[in-house]
Amino acid sequence: MMAVFEMVAIIVVASLLAGLMREWIRGKQTPEVDLEPMESRIDRLESLEERIKVLEAIVTDKGYDLKSEIDSL
Repeated sequence: MMAVFEMVAIIVVASLLAGLMREWIRGKQTPEVDLEPMESRIDRLESLEERIKVLEAIVTDKGYDLKSEIDSL
């Protein structure tokens, strides 16, 4: 005859194993993801990075600084 503690331990282990199996099965089912919105955002980000590089080149150019000094006179 099994003691109560042994039955409780078996029930707990069985439920933990069932939970692990359920999560493992869920992990194997990968949903399809639409990456098109992310790709368009990446394209937009790349174009903005290029624009920032151009603006940085303009602002750090010595001619730009000289022009702003002349305009302030």
